[in-house]
Amino acid sequence: MAEEMKASYLSRGTESTDPRILEDLGQEFAALAQEHEVHLLYACESGSRAWGFASPDSDYDVRFVYVHEPEWYLRLEKKRDTIEWKLDETLDISGWDIAKFLRLMRASNPSVMEWLASPIVYREHPAFRRMQELGRASFQPRAGIYHYLHMAKRDYEKFCQAELVWPKKYFYAIRPILAARWILEKHAAPPMRFEELAEAELEPALMPLVESLLEEKMQEGEHTSRPRIDELSSWI
Repeated sequence: MAEEMKASYLSRGTESTDPRILEDLGQEFAALAQEHEVHLLYACESGSRAWGFASPDSDYDVRFVYVHEPEWYLRLEKKRDTIEWKLDETLDISGWDIAKFLRLMRASNPSVMEWLASPIVYREHPAFRRMQELGRASFQPRAGIYHYLHMAKRDYEKFCQAELVWPKKYFYAIRPILAARWILEKHAAPPMRFEELAEAELEPALMPLVESLLEEKMQEGEHTSRPRIDELSSWI
């Protein structure tokens, strides 16, 4: 296993990432692999930076998939299959064992599908690339639609009816609605980039309003609030 894992890792979509963050991530990946005695197969961005509407103070939501040596899987006792590595103001790093990842993929888990669709990949072992094909084959439209509609309903009811609303909370409701529309029309997993979803699924009449709010979010801090936008709340 150790010899097989020496193959070069690939990355993509990291050209605009702060080089200091990439260096920090490299150090974190090396440290967690050594401490937990695992090999990283894949690491990607999973939050607003992957969605394309990060604020200046957005953190890095990094998710990874790892594998143990074969002997680890032969043990009779149940072992933890999640590593929660770091959580601070800049880095949020956690991951799943490959067996858990595959079980969730078979169940068409939306988080798995989004990890695979991430446009920002920090690490990818060449052998892991086949997961894209397996993910497409495992996708279940009904499960995806219910997941995204539940997300939209939760964030709308909790945040978008108040007098003051964080712009990011609007997008936490808008994006899953557009993702559900994408699945309903195309019977395929939605893309991560909000811009691609909006161009395909958002009514043209709403585009100027959403684009203005998006620009506001990307210029202001994560927790900057503004008066509720009744037109947008009604649409949601």
